[in-house]
Amino acid sequence: MLTFPDMFRVAKGMVLFCAGAFLLSACSGKHEGAARYRTNCGICHHNGEGMKGEIPPLIGRVDVIGATAEGRHYLADVLLNGLNGPLDIRGVHYNFSMPSFRNRLSDHEIASILTYLAARGDSERPPVFSADEIAAVRAHPLPTSAVAEERRRLDEIHRLP
Repeated sequence: MLTFPDMFRVAKGMVLFCAGAFLLSACSGKHEGAARYRTNCGICHHNGEGMKGEIPPLIGRVDVIGATAEGRHYLADVLLNGLNGPLDIRGVHYNFSMPSFRNRLSDHEIASILTYLAARGDSERPPVFSADEIAAVRAHPLPTSAVAEERRRLDEIHRLP
């Protein structure tokens, strides 16, 4: 029969185990987003800072754009469908072509990348993207020109960073 001190030690061990498992799962989600970013996006966008005049920066922008439902939809469209054409971001002109990741990344992987990038911004409560949210956008493919038009419409409603 377990004594009270033994039961306390067992309970304490279970609490510590559960807390560790929770932290590990939370951290692995962040690590997954970072790893997916590095292998799919980082080659062009570097550490999220981009290359002035060539590749737009992402840090400090994804969290702001993703603060609205329309912005979240747009960000999913960008990763799923790609984006071509001129952009003016923070007073710098970019004219580039981003590929579609529709056939390369799962909904979960895209959600983890967007969540990772949003967390690297300055927002107190950065948006968290879900695989279900990405799947809903995936169901409606767009040409890259339509994604660029979506950005222009959003920019008219509230200036995008």
